Amino acid sequence: MKITYALLPLVAMMALTRVHHFGSLATLPDASLAVFFLAGLCFKPRAVFAALLIEAAVLDFVAIHYFKVSDWCLSPAYIFLIPTYAALWLGGRFSRRYLNQSWLSISKTMAVALVAGCAAFAISNGSFYLFSGRYEAMPLAQYVQATGGYVWSYLGYALLYTGLGLSVLKIWTVVKPSLLEKQMRY
Repeated sequence: MKITYALLPLVAMMALTRVHHFGSLATLPDASLAVFFLAGLCFKPRAVFAALLIEAAVLDFVAIHYFKVSDWCLSPAYIFLIPTYAALWLGGRFSRRYLNQSWLSISKTMAVALVAGCAAFAISNGSFYLFSGRYEAMPLAQYVQATGGYVWSYLGYALLYTGLGLSVLKIWTVVKPSLLEKQMRY
């Protein structure tokens, strides 16, 4: 399986869900966090990470300029999405050691996804507080309390999509066992 074909479901998942973080009746919750984690898990080349960063930026541009999505999050802190997504990518890379797909290995991978998601949340929200210019008058403790209200949605959707992705990978490797070995070469 060529890397481009294997990557298409993740690219599509981000494209279909990136419009809103938490979703609505008309949109699915954002899967970007899970996409970066799963891409780190499944692909070695750093070019995949770079390609997903470019996709995310292009999707944000299109959403803001053509679909009139709010540009509230577009600030000097936007650049910190790189280390935010890198935390997830590296969590996925670390989890490669658990790719034998036993139920224990899946639970270990999900635990790493939780830790990586917490790191991503801290990087994303911490940098937004410090560098966005939107919270200069708000004390840090108040900001932490305000953002703490949606940490579980942030992590919950990421873990849901990650679990779905791992389930698809497990099913696919049962149906076609050679897939995992081939994919690990890339």
